[in-house]
Amino acid sequence: MANYDSARARERMVQQQLRARGILDRRVLEVMAAIPRELFVSEAMAAQAYQDSPLPIGEGQTISQPYIVALMTEALHLDGDETVLEIGTGSGYQAAVLSRLAARVYTVERLPTLTRRARDILERLGCHNVIVRQGDGTLGWREFAPYDGILVTAFGPDVPPVLVDQLAIGGRLVMPVGSQGIQELVVLEKTKDAVERSTLGGVRFVPLVGRFGWERPRNNRN
Repeated sequence: MANYDSARARERMVQQQLRARGILDRRVLEVMAAIPRELFVSEAMAAQAYQDSPLPIGEGQTISQPYIVALMTEALHLDGDETVLEIGTGSGYQAAVLSRLAARVYTVERLPTLTRRARDILERLGCHNVIVRQGDGTLGWREFAPYDGILVTAFGPDVPPVLVDQLAIGGRLVMPVGSQGIQELVVLEKTKDAVERSTLGGVRFVPLVGRFGWERPRNNRN
């Protein structure tokens, strides 16, 4: 995909898929209009990179549709000074978006092949404030906690308590929760006295595999 065509496709994506559906955060819209999404999919999929749907990235995983990336990112309410934890690096696209909106991004991927690939792409893009590691994301990354924002890109039966523990007071956590057939995008906001919970509607994601998720992969999509 030529650079000119890619830029036009990104602008159409922002206008038709994001702004038209209520994504209003100016910084989120600007970042998603700038990051070349086609770099995070195979060459064979490059022409489809900006379509309104998830795409396969190998290992039974997907890159989320642009609207879901924007919705989850906007829900974190980032202003640029935050430390953010992402669970489920996948292609690395969500981490690239977060890298332009937060001060520091730590991201954990279960699958070694995807970990290496995402790390390489993020380095090529100059996302030097992103640190990628391979491991069980359901355990979080306690070394750098607490986090101002936590974003989980796979669905679990509920939010792992260990992730809530690693969330800072005043921080927000966004994660799809539910069963294989029915999932809701949950937002937790941690206050000094409680954890407030709200939802952003129904979604479809790949499963969160690990100690505090599902024991084995299930077929799904996001």
